[in-house]
Amino acid sequence: MDVAQTVALGAIAGLTIFLGLPFARMQARGRGARVFMGGVSAGILVFLLFDILSHATAPLETAIGNRSWSDLAGLAIVYAAGLGVGLLGLVYVPRWVRRARAGNRGVGPGAMAVVEGSEQAIRAETLGLGMTIAIGIGLHNFSEGLAIGQSAASGAMSLAALLIIGFGLHNATEGFGIIGPLVARDVRPSWRWLVAVGLIGGGPTFLGTVVGTAIDSQILFVACLALAAGAIINVLGELIVAGRRASWDLTLWGLFAGFLVALTTDLVLVAAGA
Repeated sequence: MDVAQTVALGAIAGLTIFLGLPFARMQARGRGARVFMGGVSAGILVFLLFDILSHATAPLETAIGNRSWSDLAGLAIVYAAGLGVGLLGLVYVPRWVRRARAGNRGVGPGAMAVVEGSEQAIRAETLGLGMTIAIGIGLHNFSEGLAIGQSAASGAMSLAALLIIGFGLHNATEGFGIIGPLVARDVRPSWRWLVAVGLIGGGPTFLGTVVGTAIDSQILFVACLALAAGAIINVLGELIVAGRRASWDLTLWGLFAGFLVALTTDLVLVAAGA
């Protein structure tokens, strides 16, 4: 397997995220199923958060072990900045956008307009939450692509192959993480939206593989992971609050199931020696 084949397979590994996305088009059978699915989404994201932070922190720990204080300072700044932008940027940027939109349009008269507006607002908010999850997962998957590409560039093709298989299986569960909030709120997205979030969430695995074959940068690696971690913390807060309001026990069962599913796929990588 040469580098070109590795890049092609890296794209396939990222696009397995599409396997779970079509379930968002199916009608949930009841409120309980929707709440449970929201918990599953949260569980997958909790596992991803632990996985992301462990990988993002490892280069800082290595720098401490090597007594490389200049490297540590640079990585720490990137780590903190990425985490802050990922966490707080998702709070302030949408707020600025809403204010700009509110200033450019009037408010329709009548109670019906208020009701329709609230329904549209809930749908827009839910789709925005799903898109935010896709962005966070995409940043995470970009770092996975970097690992694949750097393995191939260093000549470790067997390791690259194992990473492709493992990440492909793991990414298949991430589609459910994206659509969980939509299923929980009974919002059916368009196929165009599903294609968009699939490319945003899974496409960066391909991009990371391409970049990884040419560039070996710990700064870029840490920056992507820190941004992803910040975004996921933000989203988890919203999912947990919504789940507690709806049904805390169902949410926790879903979270438990989602965490175990994500853990199982990760253990496949460990068993394969990747």
